[in-house]
Amino acid sequence: MAKQRSNNKNNNNTKRPSKNNFGKSTYSNTQKPAPKKVITELIFKPEMTVSDVAEALDISNAVLIKKLMGLGMMTSVNQVLERDVVELIAMDMGIEVKDEVITDLTRYDEMEIIDDPKDLVKRSPIITIMGHVDHGKTTLLDSIRKSRVVTGEAGGITQHIGAYQVEHGGEKITFIDTPGHAAFTEMRARGAKVTDIVVLVVAADDGVKPQTIEALQHAKASGVPIIVAINKIDKPTANPDNVMSALSAHDLTPEAWGGTTPYVEVSALKRLGIDNLLDIILVLAEVEDLKANPKRDAMGTVIEAYLDKGRGPVATVIVENGTLRIGDIIVIGNTFGRIRTMNDDLKKRYDEALPGTPVEITGLDQVPQAGDIFMVFKDERVARQTAEARSSKLKETYVKQQKASSLESMFGAQDDGEKVLNLVLKCDVQGSIEALKGMLDKIDVDGFKANIVRSGVGGISETDVQLASASGAVVIGFNVRPTAAVKSLAESMNVEIRLYNVVYRITEDIEKALKGMLEPVFEDVVTGTAEVRQLFKISKIGTIAGSYVTNGVIHRDSKVTVIREDVVIYNGVLSSLKRGKDDVKEVRQGFEFGFSVENYNDLKEGDVIEASIEREVEVN
Repeated sequence: MAKQRSNNKNNNNTKRPSKNNFGKSTYSNTQKPAPKKVITELIFKPEMTVSDVAEALDISNAVLIKKLMGLGMMTSVNQVLERDVVELIAMDMGIEVKDEVITDLTRYDEMEIIDDPKDLVKRSPIITIMGHVDHGKTTLLDSIRKSRVVTGEAGGITQHIGAYQVEHGGEKITFIDTPGHAAFTEMRARGAKVTDIVVLVVAADDGVKPQTIEALQHAKASGVPIIVAINKIDKPTANPDNVMSALSAHDLTPEAWGGTTPYVEVSALKRLGIDNLLDIILVLAEVEDLKANPKRDAMGTVIEAYLDKGRGPVATVIVENGTLRIGDIIVIGNTFGRIRTMNDDLKKRYDEALPGTPVEITGLDQVPQAGDIFMVFKDERVARQTAEARSSKLKETYVKQQKASSLESMFGAQDDGEKVLNLVLKCDVQGSIEALKGMLDKIDVDGFKANIVRSGVGGISETDVQLASASGAVVIGFNVRPTAAVKSLAESMNVEIRLYNVVYRITEDIEKALKGMLEPVFEDVVTGTAEVRQLFKISKIGTIAGSYVTNGVIHRDSKVTVIREDVVIYNGVLSSLKRGKDDVKEVRQGFEFGFSVENYNDLKEGDVIEASIEREVEVN
């Protein structure tokens, strides 16, 4: 046995290491290095950095940075590279670049489905109206729709995103009206490439404003054709030539001056030039050759979303490709559902929606985000799993313990670091949240940063107040109201709640606070609330609401806010206040009374009436 072991030892193939000239161990039998892998192709993914590309090419970061310097580019390892740059580097190395083929269903919104050209048919163009805040965007759309929307908007400013379809010359055109370019940009950031043509509205009497240029920059970034609508030409001070001269400096040279940009003179108020504008839109759409495949399962984009107590989550979507049908199982962003109903802005019901059609859908399990992409799935189980997987990727914990903050006191404790104002945003619809986020990001005050701790649709809840208290946040409510219990909780927890009905006033207040400019102002101070318990229809007078004062006092000269399910329905003034048959100046808590609201008869039992009077409030 000993001899056998000796033979085995002598026959061992392992070589003993020997000493080289430097005293280090080396092996006497030279081992061949593993052959270097041959790279023949690079799979390009969006947002690839220098480091990612170097790894894919199997070279060091330093080598790639040197190659980029040879192209005149100074980069860092974390800089994102464009596809054409990557292709130049790869081509020099004899490597082919291919785009990533996405098969992961959780990334369905990044998938590109190639349709058979035989199945493609002409679809409706999708138009976005953009421009300065008061240059008549919504009024122009009103004229196109032959309706009155602007009178229902607070201050005549569009508060929500709406999508409408009109017919002109036998062709359908889809219009998107937004609260401004902020929401449009937010949608672009989410990858919602839904717009085909932008109509830039400029007032002939007011000319090009900074916000006009900003809207123009966003439109150019989208890479779609632009039509300039010069509005308010009926005014005596109108000067269309000034508008054309100003915009020519921004590469929008009119066709009449030898350029390529169509200019149309219109008066939205008097319906002048509207047909001409629609004709030009259709001509431009024809040139763009917009097509889609109605035979495939639908994909599209969420334009607006909100929570309706009776119908549940409701989303306005535009079908960009395929045909959407009642009963389809869809995933939208991080939520899913089976489509229960579809209707347009005039409440007309649809069984199916073709490409380019905007429809309002119900049947979702949660409220999606404005700008989310939706896709139809065949299997409900797969749809649910996909939505849950997408949702889990986005869950983050960002609540930090800080002492309570308010707009006025934020500068109370000065330090050398950057100051953060935490905000909890609650709005009536999702589109308003998107607009506000975009606008808050643009507030430029040295040493300040806005941090949105939470945003959501619906009334301000106790959870919102508790979260605001934990994170030292201010609660911003847009077209929503807290209940009495929530107000009481906020007061006990030293949480400030600020309520608004015009988006621009929110950013104005925050900017003033940040710059230390909050001065004594007039504000509507709530004096009391009441609940509508019975309605009486009286000819020549209208609707009289039998009500009960639940808190405070209701004055005859009060402004009133009608609140239904924690959402603001109407703002107005009292036209009558009665106790029995007698007119009274005020009604206090615990008493019943009757009232009517000027120019508003759509009160319902259960509505909450919030009464307020204007008082001078000094902000310390």
